[in-house]
Amino acid sequence: MNHHQLEKDIEHLEHVILRISAADRIPLSYWRNRIDSVSGAVRMPAQANRVKRLEAALSALEGRQKD
Repeated sequence: MNHHQLEKDIEHLEHVILRISAADRIPLSYWRNRIDSVSGAVRMPAQANRVKRLEAALSALEGRQKD
């Protein structure tokens, strides 16, 4: 994945993750897979930090879904 595509993907996930809920039509597992795929392509510390924040936000949603 090239740098520009990776940035676009991270930006998109940052936009979406803040707006989704466990009750959305698209399951949280889809977003987990998207974050995991981006995480594997990260090469810069700033990108890694952004992905970690995304993972934390999604983990919080997943935790609320289990409750």
